[in-house]
Amino acid sequence: MSVRVYSTSTCPWCDKAKDYLSELGVAFEAVDVSKDRAMAEEMIRKTGQRGVPVLDIGGTVIVGFDRPAIDAALKEKNLLA
Repeated sequence: MSVRVYSTSTCPWCDKAKDYLSELGVAFEAVDVSKDRAMAEEMIRKTGQRGVPVLDIGGTVIVGFDRPAIDAALKEKNLLA
């Protein structure tokens, strides 16, 4: 199961999302879309927009730091205890 966080280095909500996943003990891949054009294009294909953070939790895409949606996706994918 993979968790990917599309973010930028200047986005405080991206930091909050990554910190939250770390607090929960969830392993994730952080991708800085300001430095990786291919990943930025992938994020735009998935969401249709350019805003960050975007979390892809096993195929469930969440735009923004939406804690209830993140929790629900993690539970659905059996990534939370």
